[in-house]
Amino acid sequence: MAYKSTGTAGKSASGASMSKYDVEVEARLQALEAKVIELESHSHESSGGSDSRVDKIVEWLEQNTSYYGH
Repeated sequence: MAYKSTGTAGKSASGASMSKYDVEVEARLQALEAKVIELESHSHESSGGSDSRVDKIVEWLEQNTSYYGH
């Protein structure tokens, strides 16, 4: 019996087919990136500088994602 696709694959920005899992992972990544941008734009009055752990995460995102920073 031949395999029948359920048609749940999506398309990437480049037009390549993506599995349902890939679509879900991409959506989660975009949500995380949006949250980082939101957190960067939100300013707090603080007694000290920024948290170096957050700076490292932001730096990693900038270097490892093509979407970050548009």
